[in-house]
Amino acid sequence: MATTVTPADRLSAVQEYYFSRKLKEIARLNAEGKDIISLAIGSPDMPPSDQTIDRLCSVARDADAHGYQPTMGTPELREAMALFYKRWYGVELRASDEILPLIGSKEGILHITLAFVNPGEKVLVPNPGYPTYTSLSKILGAEIVNYNLREDNAWQPDFDELERMDLSGVKLMWTNYPNMPTGGNARRETYVRLVEFARANNIVVVNDNPYSLILNESPMSLLQIPGAKDCCIELNSMSKSHNMPGWRVGMCASNPEFISWILKIKSNIDSGTFRGIQLAAAEAYSTNTPEWHREANIATYRRRRVIAEQIMHELGCTFDASQVGMFLWGRIPGQYKDAEQLTERVLHEARVFITPGFIFGSNGSRYVRISLCAKDAKMNEALRRIKDMNLENL
Repeated sequence: MATTVTPADRLSAVQEYYFSRKLKEIARLNAEGKDIISLAIGSPDMPPSDQTIDRLCSVARDADAHGYQPTMGTPELREAMALFYKRWYGVELRASDEILPLIGSKEGILHITLAFVNPGEKVLVPNPGYPTYTSLSKILGAEIVNYNLREDNAWQPDFDELERMDLSGVKLMWTNYPNMPTGGNARRETYVRLVEFARANNIVVVNDNPYSLILNESPMSLLQIPGAKDCCIELNSMSKSHNMPGWRVGMCASNPEFISWILKIKSNIDSGTFRGIQLAAAEAYSTNTPEWHREANIATYRRRRVIAEQIMHELGCTFDASQVGMFLWGRIPGQYKDAEQLTERVLHEARVFITPGFIFGSNGSRYVRISLCAKDAKMNEALRRIKDMNLENL
């Protein structure tokens, strides 16, 4: 008998995540023997520090460590997060009520939206920007209002344009510096303007900040700006900076009232992560040895960045050499109608998977992104394959 069950209406507002869909195609091609090299996803291929893994293992052997954990995180993890912010950004945070550990910052996007935005209210989302800002807002019934990021403005918000927009009903503004996908770095003047904009328009600015320690000599936080904690929230994550994407450890920081609202949502949705993960994460934040990942990652990503730049040159793409983070973002040549025409050729002719910029918004339609999260040998092989393509023949 045919079922009459139908999905919730909210499913019609979103599609399957691009990488979820595309990775199924890659798996099929690999099963056919195609040996696809993926330079698409920002999943660090290096492990956490030995101290981090050792701490996880030691806690896992403790018979008393396997019960439910506090939703707001262990005191050890919150203290380590506060010390991390003090050390790298010079930002003072109270571990007791200005920090909330998360199961990755993606979870934080969900919980913050639930805590601040009613169905039908608006959120400002950058174009280009991380697709989850858009998809989760749609799922939760918020109205998306895009604001432009452009190469000729170094991928910073155009505040004159923002002030001319209809901001009625806007509750949140999503920002992401250092920026993904563009690699545009954080700027103090941008952060100052964001705090002023938040205050003037009664909007909460949420800065997503997982890339500040990667190929970046001057890590910054929005919370460095005086008064930012009153009207802003910052997300951070161990996925990129500490090579822990699968561990799902992130955090948000703000004033105690905002944190309490987010905790009210979080406590009704999930529980604290395994104690071993929390204490190992605290160890990773606290590790101060030469193998700590800022130094190790920078050396590795710097080598790979050189290869990625060579790939961009082979593809005829132009790029800003000052961009930071674990990707390289480049503008495609004029002969292609859009980025996907180029990335599909590279996938099927060179057997290399790179990301078309359209998935980040219309302002990314003429750009491609290359991930640095592949071994040097794989990246060099990808470069060789692309050199062997006849890119002049469309």
